[in-house]
This record gives sequence, C-alpha cells and structure tokens, in this order.
Amino acid sequence: MTDILLLISSIAAGSLRVVIGLILIHWILSAQKPSRKSVAVGLVGVLILAILPMLVNIPTSCKIAMETLLIAVCANRLQEAELRMSLFVSIFYEIGISFWSFLLPAWMGVLFCSQDFLAAETLAGQSAVWLLHGILILLTVFISQQPNLDRKSAFRGVSAVTLVGFLAVMTLSEQAVLEIPADTLYMWTILAVVLMMSVLVFNINRQYEVEKELAKLKSEQAELLERDYTTLNRAYEVNAKLFHDFHNHIGVLRQFLSLEKYGEAVRYLDELQSPIQEMADTVWTGDGTADYLINSKAASAADSGIQFQAQVEFPRRTNIRSADLCAILGNLLDNAIEAARQVPEPEQRRVTLIIRRIHQMLVIKVENSFLTVPIQENGELKTTKAEGGLHGWGLKSAQTAAEKYDGMVQTSIAGDTFRAVATLSYQGVETSNTGGG
Repeated sequence: MTDILLLISSIAAGSLRVVIGLILIHWILSAQKPSRKSVAVGLVGVLILAILPMLVNIPTSCKIAMETLLIAVCANRLQEAELRMSLFVSIFYEIGISFWSFLLPAWMGVLFCSQDFLAAETLAGQSAVWLLHGILILLTVFISQQPNLDRKSAFRGVSAVTLVGFLAVMTLSEQAVLEIPADTLYMWTILAVVLMMSVLVFNINRQYEVEKELAKLKSEQAELLERDYTTLNRAYEVNAKLFHDFHNHIGVLRQFLSLEKYGEAVRYLDELQSPIQEMADTVWTGDGTADYLINSKAASAADSGIQFQAQVEFPRRTNIRSADLCAILGNLLDNAIEAARQVPEPEQRRVTLIIRRIHQMLVIKVENSFLTVPIQENGELKTTKAEGGLHGWGLKSAQTAAEKYDGMVQTSIAGDTFRAVATLSYQGVETSNTGGG
C-alpha cells in the first residue's frame, strides 16, 4: 500500500482510539461526556502523532505512550476526570488495544495461512487493523444502548475478554503456521497477565471507593439522626416540664380570671406558649416524626426571615419508612433553608415544599431562592460552604433513601430558583383490624 493511504489509515484509526478512549473514561469514571472541544483537541493530537514519525524516528512504544498521555490529559482537562485514574484507564486501554492488535492479525494469519496479516503495511494487515477497530465501534454502540448496564456485569464482560485473550495467546505458541519469535509470544503472554491483574485491581479499587463513600454517608446519616433526635428529645422535655407544672399554671390562671384580670391571663398564656411556639401541631403527612420535622424546619425558616410554604398531599398507609421519608425531607429542606438564608434581601428568601402523589408515585419537590449558583463537579452538586461539613452529603443521603423505593433525586435551576425533586414508588399497606364488629 502507498504511504499516503497508510497515513490516512493511521490517522483514522488513531482518531477512533482516542474518541473511544474518552468515551470509556466518561463511562468508567463518571466524568463529563466528551465535548466537541475535547474531541477536537484529541484529533489534533492524533494528527501530530501520525505526522511525527515522518519527521523524527520514534519507536512504536513511544507513540503508544504519547497517545495514552493525550487521552488522559484531554479527559482530565476537558472532562474534569481525575488525572490519576484517567492515566490508569488510558494505560491499560492502550495496552489492551495493542494486545489485540497483535492477537487478532496473528490468528487471522493462522486461519488464512498467511504471514502478511502481521505486517500492517500490507492489505491483509490493514484488513486486520480495521476489523479490530470495527469491533471497537460496535462494542461502543452496544454499550451506549445499555443505560442500565451494572458494574458487576461490565466487570464480568471485561474479565471474560481478558481471559479469552490470555488463552488465545497461550494457544498461539502451539501453532506451526506462522513464524512468531518466542520472545514476542512471551512478551504478549506477560502483558495478558498484566491486563487480567489490572482489571482485578481496578475493580477492587472501585469497590473500596464505593464502600468508603457509603461509610461516610452512613456516618453523616447517623449524625443527622442524632441531631434530630436531640431536638425532638428537647421538645419532649419542654412538654414534660409543662405537664409537670400544669397544676401550678392552672392555679395562676384561675386566680387571674377570678380577679377579672383578663389581660394578665392572656399575657401569661403567651409566655407559656412561647417555649413550644416552633412545635406547631399541623398535620401534614400523618407520620408524626415527618410532621414534626416539617414543622421544625418551618420554624427554623421563620427564625431566619424565610418565607416558608408547604402544600402536602400524602398517601395514608404506605410502605415508605418514616426514617427514609425524614432523610429525604430533612436533607432537602436543610439544603434549601441554608441556601435561602444566604440571600441578603429578606423579602427574597423563600422555601417551598410540595408533596404530591401521582398514582403509585410520590413526588417531593423543594424549591428555594439562592445567592450563589451551586457548583458541579463530576456531575454532582458540591456545597458552597467554605467549611464543607455535612452539607455536601445532603443530596447523596436523600438519593440513597430514594433509591430504596426505585426512585431518584434530580436537581435543576430556573432563574433564581433552585429545585430538588425526589420521586419514590410506593405501595399501599393494609392495616389489620383487631377490633370486634
């Protein structure tokens, strides 16, 4: 084949590898999708790498290393992926491509009894190159059409491919059709083992990261529950004290009324009411804990000069646990009140809670005004508080609770309003009637 055709083929194949590599990092590391800018930078890099060997004599391994670095840097700078993990994925992605770039032509040479498949500059060699890249394209399209592909299935698939590759390179040493140097086969055998180990190490690392995040999430939930329990316990202490002093208060009020001191009686009642002012007895959901939570958040908002509105339509007797409902309501309302509190104009501070049921779906929507647009990192909202703390875990905690009911938490911004919407699927629960009749 002519040098021009080989150059075009090299640029096209390199472009495909880089674009698929960026997509792979987006899937594996949950980075941003490859933008036009990242793809354009990658293609320019491929063009330079294709022309460079014509100007300077560089080995193939060096070219592969530069392509690896190109993918990692583009993913890090333009897709906001972590550099260390981007480099890890890029390295073993390129090793895998190189491994199959040897293995597939070798077995095609065995099948067709031709040494030409091992030479990339021949027509047979180019057919093997583009067969491999065609398979890469088909795999990319297939995976993109599987939005619900779980991590365990993906790990099994990649493990199966690496195991097939290891067995294929081992059996390749037993064939007598092609002349392949023993040190070449030994090198690719070692790389096949390295690939299998890298898949295992990566999976262990991802499991560790997930477990570490869940541990932080459970710790945060425990602290939130402890905080709410402390608040509730104090409220019960106030009620207990009032009940204990009830006969004394009745005596004082009776004395005021008997002496027709009605003004003093009203003022005395106001003083008794003030300690429990924030504990309004409004019934929102029928769940005592959730109702107290909503009322306490409404009181907290009022103390900060925030306009709080609630519209609640809650189904009775569902399988939604009180702890999960409070985790969602508490975190969403805490975030909303914290954001609205930062608005300098009191009249602009607002928080709205809307709960609606649509057939067997419960929708919890919390809207609030805000001062600073929330920051997104790797597709997740980050706290704008300088001290960090628990606030950054609020949405994750709500998301974890919603997922127990095949639900999710989604956020959006419309003008000066931030909106968080939690959707949950619920089932009605029948209560047994133990009474007679």
